[in-house]
Amino acid sequence: MSKRLGFEIVTMIMKTFIEENQNNMLKLLKKLVNQDSGSNYKEGVDKVGEILAQEFERFEFAVKEVPQQITGNHLVIQHKDAVAPSIILVAHMDTVFGSDTVSSRPFSIEGDRAYGPGVIDMKGSHVTLIYALKALVNNNEADVLKNIVIVFNSDEEIGSPTSHKLIKKMALGKKCCLCMEPARSNGALVSFRRGGGGYIIKVYGKAAHAGIAPQEGVNAIAEIAHKIIKLQALNDLARGISVNVDVIHGGTAANVIADYVEVNVDIRTSKGEQGAMLEKKIALICNEVHVPGTRTEMVGGIKRPPMEKNEGTVLLLERVYAVSEELGIKLRDVSTGGGGDASFTSAIGIPTIDGLGPVGGNAHSEKEYLEIPSLTERTFLLAELIKSLSVKPLEHNKIYV
Repeated sequence: MSKRLGFEIVTMIMKTFIEENQNNMLKLLKKLVNQDSGSNYKEGVDKVGEILAQEFERFEFAVKEVPQQITGNHLVIQHKDAVAPSIILVAHMDTVFGSDTVSSRPFSIEGDRAYGPGVIDMKGSHVTLIYALKALVNNNEADVLKNIVIVFNSDEEIGSPTSHKLIKKMALGKKCCLCMEPARSNGALVSFRRGGGGYIIKVYGKAAHAGIAPQEGVNAIAEIAHKIIKLQALNDLARGISVNVDVIHGGTAANVIADYVEVNVDIRTSKGEQGAMLEKKIALICNEVHVPGTRTEMVGGIKRPPMEKNEGTVLLLERVYAVSEELGIKLRDVSTGGGGDASFTSAIGIPTIDGLGPVGGNAHSEKEYLEIPSLTERTFLLAELIKSLSVKPLEHNKIYV
């Protein structure tokens, strides 16, 4: 038997197994989607964690809980016989929806699409990951499972405030990172993400009657107006830097000089060094006084660095394309302005690819959907990719930080 024919037989067995389990995959997806798990709903996120833990424990994975007080507990999962896994997979259990969303909008199927809160972002990815590993076991590739570690975090949708350190810790020393955010609606993978952060700028003045004693007032809104103009001037779209003053609150009545105002400022960056540079410039703007008697405070910071398309990313992307070509799956990669946990692993020099989940769209909305045929296709791709990266580990040692 030729090597090529042997490969085709093995992959066909795996593909058939996955396709035959589509109904089981949809049952698990329904179970996950019908459990509300908004970022601030700890009980719900922990219930999703329990469902996932039960699935992984079935094929000898050890599940370690990392307890959290406010958000759901994070999970670190690896095979009980794992020694030094070289691949890390990252996925999140939380959604952007409230704790009572499912009651009015439960999991449903219409044609080739599945609907429900979090169906594509990212509970469909949970299912593809679990069944990719089941397919490897079915194909007598159980040893591959010893080469991965999985982190499920509970707070990605709110910037990963408690999990980013865990993700970076678990990623250190790994050959590559596969992030399980969904593919774009056109099926594309994600090879670049902009970094971002946010600030609240608070200005304090002094209230006074605008008609009777205007000379006694200090107008906080007048001060913030100067600052807003300078903040917006920090935009440099040609270099991938954007600064947006998006929400403003201040003043109490038409005849009262405003003694307080605050604005929210969103920033997006494309290079690692841009975040610190922007923060310094914003701080200088806040420290400058235009209206005597005002005082300004700045709170917030950089939530995520950019996921840059560096040499490591390109090397991993080449492997993904090689595997997909062997399987007859057409892929492309794109850049996106949205943030994700892939930024944390990329920033510490770990070759990272994102968007390896199934295909869907309208995430974070009532019309969120998953393309059902992609559930099996991307499971097949993920299984073969994990196998490839285990048999022939990615060789890349350059560190970018």
